[in-house]
Amino acid sequence: MSAALSIPSRSLAAHLKRGGLIAYPTESCYGLGCDPRNRAAVSRLLKLKDRPQKKGLILIASSPCQLRRYLQPLDVADEQRLVADGAQAITYLMPAQASCPRWLRGAHDTLAVRLTAHPAARRLCRSVGMALVSTSANLSGQRSAKTAAECRRLFGAQVWVLPGRVGARKKPSTIRAWVNGRIIRN
Repeated sequence: MSAALSIPSRSLAAHLKRGGLIAYPTESCYGLGCDPRNRAAVSRLLKLKDRPQKKGLILIASSPCQLRRYLQPLDVADEQRLVADGAQAITYLMPAQASCPRWLRGAHDTLAVRLTAHPAARRLCRSVGMALVSTSANLSGQRSAKTAAECRRLFGAQVWVLPGRVGARKKPSTIRAWVNGRIIRN
């Protein structure tokens, strides 16, 4: 078990349920996240980063079932594709359910999702039993934090910073359109 999950998952889940923000290691940097179902938490996260809501956010998950409430139905082949491409740190812009909140989608009819292959981030999603908002731990337009110490300096007591190491990727995840594979960010 990674150091990031030496914290009791019940305490972490309770923190998220109360609208708490967390910072955690991902494939290329620390991520800043919260419970995607909690509008107040998402609003605080966006304000903290100075990020416009219209841009939308990424959700990470440990399995396709954690994304079902947000996305149009997927068949078995689609779910297998998500699993395989998650190992390559590919984030997809996927057709969202009409009920998927605008505070996640922004000005889009799609939602950015990734099945994370980062061991600590995957265990984190599994331990709290849900997908998590995952945006880079930084202020908009600034360099992303790579360590827990940087996150603590940036956000102080506003964010529960989980210890751990970021992955070896030098760049953020590739973002692709699900329907046609078009690369949005490489």
